[in-house]
Amino acid sequence: MATSLSTPKLSTTLSSSTLQTLLYRHKFSTQNHSPFIIFPQSLSSSSRYSSSFNLSKKALGFLSDHRRNAILKSRRFATRADSTNGAEPRYDYDLFTIGAGSGGVRASRFASNFGASVAVCELPFATISSDTTGGVGGTCVLRGCVPKKLLVYASKYSHEFEESLGFGWSYGSEPTHDWSTLMANKNAELQRLTVDVDGKLYTAKNILVSVGGRPFIPEIPGREYVIDSDAALDLPSKPTKIAIVGGGYIALEFAGIFNGLQSEVHVFIRQKKVLRGFDEEVRDFVAEQMSLKGIEFHPEESPQAVIKSSDGSFSLKTNKGTTEGFSHVMFATGRKPNTKNLGLETVGVKLDKNGAIEVDEYSRTSVPSIWAVGDVTDRMNLTPVALMEGGALAKTLFANEPTKPDFRYLFSQPPIGQVGLSEEQAIAAYGDINVFTANFRPLKATLSGLPDKVFMKLVVCAKTDQFDATIGVHPTSAEEFVTMRTPTRKIRNSPSGGKADSQAKAAAGV
Repeated sequence: MATSLSTPKLSTTLSSSTLQTLLYRHKFSTQNHSPFIIFPQSLSSSSRYSSSFNLSKKALGFLSDHRRNAILKSRRFATRADSTNGAEPRYDYDLFTIGAGSGGVRASRFASNFGASVAVCELPFATISSDTTGGVGGTCVLRGCVPKKLLVYASKYSHEFEESLGFGWSYGSEPTHDWSTLMANKNAELQRLTVDVDGKLYTAKNILVSVGGRPFIPEIPGREYVIDSDAALDLPSKPTKIAIVGGGYIALEFAGIFNGLQSEVHVFIRQKKVLRGFDEEVRDFVAEQMSLKGIEFHPEESPQAVIKSSDGSFSLKTNKGTTEGFSHVMFATGRKPNTKNLGLETVGVKLDKNGAIEVDEYSRTSVPSIWAVGDVTDRMNLTPVALMEGGALAKTLFANEPTKPDFRYLFSQPPIGQVGLSEEQAIAAYGDINVFTANFRPLKATLSGLPDKVFMKLVVCAKTDQFDATIGVHPTSAEEFVTMRTPTRKIRNSPSGGKADSQAKAAAGV
């Protein structure tokens, strides 16, 4: 049954440093929506129930006089919510999004398509993000998915060259890779345009906070020698031997990249296994496949110090000893949300101990008209998750369709995709499940002789013979789902006691 979500009047005060702003107005579109208008601005606020933002008339300067005047004349001015006439307050925007990353832009586009008027603001561009710098596109476009995928593509060619030998290809000499060419072409792809202007006051009925996060490096001796994922995407030279500390998706993605680019890769993880929170069987499979490619894992090793040697190389000291000779030491030990200086606590938005915004399953914060999606929240920090959260929020707010996000994907090598519940979560939620698996050598690997494997898994409710949510099928492996005709194993353990689907999930904490 659909859940009804009300949107109370906004009561907030936010402050920040100079920002870039995207003016995203559906009603002035020549197509389905108008193009983004990008310009820096200062963010301030006033009023008991209105959140106010400084924008500028100059921001519309590049438009024709007719179009610019039409926008300015038809602007919906706010009515103060504390007026005594009892009228519903009016705002300049139905939604004002702080942060132009994946989740914020997705929510803004969808909201505009649903008929809402939307504005989006973002910090000035910089290669490395900080409290006062960011850039339109956010982590994904500037220092995450896009540059990372470009590096992933580059790293796969070494494997493709090796694999092609089994298909009859031969090369006159060993293929070589030029790191500087890759970096130059990657950086050219990420250029952005900004314009300086003054400010003017606007108001919004709903605020979406999607300011993202940035890498976190723990306070240990030698911290100044460590690189994070931002810096790893813009190194002046390719690592010859790299230590990557962390067992999450960022660590594994970069391990695959540098391994494919023929660097010696060592991964140090504090736990026994990589990818905590993912399906146990998938975790084992990924670690095995990456090890077969030459990546060396160091489980249950916690970093204690990074030491620089006289020859310029680095050593990593852990609780189990010291490993020497690294050209680079990278920490992928998590990310911290960019909630500093937004004044969220002042208006009552609850943050967890790490500074992440606490949200409910519909992305609503503790302040009813303030919402949050993406890496700034206390949920999983993945771009596909942020995209789905943004789209779900727009449906919840402007399409009368309350929607909960649920999706996981990461670009390790091999890549992983997960939709719905893991086996462990399904057991906790439903008890009785059937598990179908397929583990096989892909057709492409049969001629090359390489040890590549594909693993597929389907978790099904035993009582209904249904699986949760939906499932994605890989275009070159779709036919292999027919191999999962009979269950690999049947698990009968019913703690849910016949609870309804939503009740069982809630009891399992999923």
